[in-house]
Amino acid sequence: YNHIYGLSLTALRFFTVYGPWGRPDMAYFFFTRDILKGKAISIFQGANHGTVARDFTYIDDIVKGCLGALDTAEKSTGSGGKKRGPAQLRVFNLGNTSPVPVSDLVSILERLLKVKAKRKMMKLPRNGDVQFTHANISSAERELGYKPSTDLQTGLNKFVRWYLSYYKGANKV
Repeated sequence: YNHIYGLSLTALRFFTVYGPWGRPDMAYFFFTRDILKGKAISIFQGANHGTVARDFTYIDDIVKGCLGALDTAEKSTGSGGKKRGPAQLRVFNLGNTSPVPVSDLVSILERLLKVKAKRKMMKLPRNGDVQFTHANISSAERELGYKPSTDLQTGLNKFVRWYLSYYKGANKV
């Protein structure tokens, strides 16, 4: 649509978003559930026992980035199905820029939950799996004023408080 119809587009790439009301299929979420149930959790290692790390980004920081992107694109150049010139196409990374080893994430959860995890170390299942993510947010900082401010300890603390309130309060753990 950008190239054919002259529609200005802005794409936002999110890096490992976490927080209250998050996705239950994400590691931080099901690690929390399984640690509380006393189940073993699988922690993946890269090649040669290498660290697997993620650029965990708290939901409030992602929302700030989304709001920063609103109404900042140039006008579209198409009208009535006809393109009248090149239209703006932008892609921004929204991340925390501080990759954290997954094993450190588990250690933080253990402290917050006051429960020791049963860790099962495993190799990444296939060659295509990503061992390390690290967002380059320089364009988002410059053009959107994006500046993540929530460290993993703080964000996980908010998540764990929500999780315990929501699931334990309803005996759903």
